[in-house]
Amino acid sequence: MRETPLLTFYELLLARWGSQGWWPADTPFEMMLGAILTQNTAWRNVEYALDRLRAECTLEPLALEALPQEILAECIRPAGYFNQKSRAIKEMATTLKARFNGTVENLFKLETSRLRQELLSWRGIGPETADSILLYAANRPVFVIDAYTRRFLFRHGLCEEKTSYDTLSALFMDALPSDPALFNEYHALIVRLGKEHCKSIPQCEKCPLALMDHIS
Repeated sequence: MRETPLLTFYELLLARWGSQGWWPADTPFEMMLGAILTQNTAWRNVEYALDRLRAECTLEPLALEALPQEILAECIRPAGYFNQKSRAIKEMATTLKARFNGTVENLFKLETSRLRQELLSWRGIGPETADSILLYAANRPVFVIDAYTRRFLFRHGLCEEKTSYDTLSALFMDALPSDPALFNEYHALIVRLGKEHCKSIPQCEKCPLALMDHIS
């Protein structure tokens, strides 16, 4: 493992805020739905969309595959970009039915790199969404990189502004034990850091990572 302050950062964040209890979903497939819906919107909007969708049908691949496109789109309207997201969800459900016997369990029999390639081939799923599914739904040791993570790394001198997604993910995976539970918790803590301190205009006072100044 590479010598970086990333493990110390994790320990400081965990000491301040404790476990974040991510990802809020009842099943792996519901988590996959949330990963698509949360793109470019706040989680509260995702919860509202999921509640509306749950009232229409069960949150299972075969039920959503059978749901008319226009009803699906209307249910998830609160999450924004509902036409694009409904097409992505529909394709996901259709693919699971056609190629994986309608179950996430069969999909998750794929080896991690093959599973990632499969997810990236689906409509509306890029690296961040694919890795969220791998980590939170499939329990694979991959690190999710989002805007909060990129900002925090750049401000602490660990990357350049335009460092690639895969390079940033490898930075964590090289520096930390290959543990899905640790990656899960760390990503959730970084999101909290981004919301409370490492905002577009940073609020460094009382940030838990300010303690690094005294450690180094």
